[in-house]
Amino acid sequence: MPFRIYLSPPHLNGSELELVAGAFTQNWVAPAGPGLRDFEQDFCKKIGTTNAVAVSSATAGLHLALLVCGIGPGDEVISSDFTFVASANPVRYVGAEPVFIDSEPRSWNMDANLLETFLKRRAAINKIPKALILVHIYGQSADIDPILELCQRYGIILIEDAAEALGATYKGKSPGTFGRIGVFSFNGNKIITTSGGGMIVSEEAELIDKAHHLATQARLPGIYYEHISMGFNYRLSNISACIGVAQLRSLDERVAARRRVFSRYQNELKAIKGIDFMPEANYGQCSRWLTCMTLDPKQIAISPFDLCGRLADAGIEARPLWKPMHLQPLFAGCETIGSEVSERLFRTGLSLPSSSNLSDEQQGEVIESIKANLGLL
Repeated sequence: MPFRIYLSPPHLNGSELELVAGAFTQNWVAPAGPGLRDFEQDFCKKIGTTNAVAVSSATAGLHLALLVCGIGPGDEVISSDFTFVASANPVRYVGAEPVFIDSEPRSWNMDANLLETFLKRRAAINKIPKALILVHIYGQSADIDPILELCQRYGIILIEDAAEALGATYKGKSPGTFGRIGVFSFNGNKIITTSGGGMIVSEEAELIDKAHHLATQARLPGIYYEHISMGFNYRLSNISACIGVAQLRSLDERVAARRRVFSRYQNELKAIKGIDFMPEANYGQCSRWLTCMTLDPKQIAISPFDLCGRLADAGIEARPLWKPMHLQPLFAGCETIGSEVSERLFRTGLSLPSSSNLSDEQQGEVIESIKANLGLL
């Protein structure tokens, strides 16, 4: 049956239709247009960077990021183990091989200590991976500084996957702006959406120019179409960008609303023995894209998987936390450094309805259903 309460549905502010209608009125329905330019410029101002290119998805953005950074067959790319598969698939797109690093308990993101141990071992045999994709999950930034320092020490290209972390901060700055290149998502379930889409950002204009070139079929300048390299149809449309311009105006409000949703869940459920929530690391602010909860199997009989099923029966969408990449059949055999934290989070965790337009009544229903399924009502 269809859900009555969704995990993270889009939240429109009312001005999207006005901007899209303006594009239709002015016949800017072609892929390019002023809405696309405005979205890229507005996004740069919002997160504090210089250059951006809007693309069809964050997955496309990661693919292009790897290509413009020169990653290809035979290379190794370090990535987070505890993440969605879209963070790792582009590594295979370019013919490279991923190496997965476990999470730290403090932020649920990549463990810098495990990374350092791995790199010391690899340096001893002169086999350093070429790049690192640092994923910022569930609205929380990874601890960037020590990871950035390791990348600089060992000559590794840092690419940030900030698909889930727009609106978060790391020491007052936006994650996605620290590495050589950063990628964001505007999928329908994100804090702001263009229906589907993504953004690549960098302080290096040359990288963004290359990404733009590849995203538009790698066409060379001239009156006729000529191509000397393979390109892709990865550009975001002007219509979608108009939605993004409108959505971006509400980003701060959306983050504040999701943090309020998280606080209510935490306040009303934290007293239950065996329930805990994703911590907020002391170096920044988590956007709380999704409210994530863990259940201690020693104190709570029902598993997160069963609880998700029972909530679904009640018309409430909840989901288990990410299944680690090293447990995915697709990446069987890939080198993995650590696994304890990511496996524990997968076994014990779930995400709850978290949208910024979740009503008080809807959230109350979710809370009451959780309590009922834990035998507390």
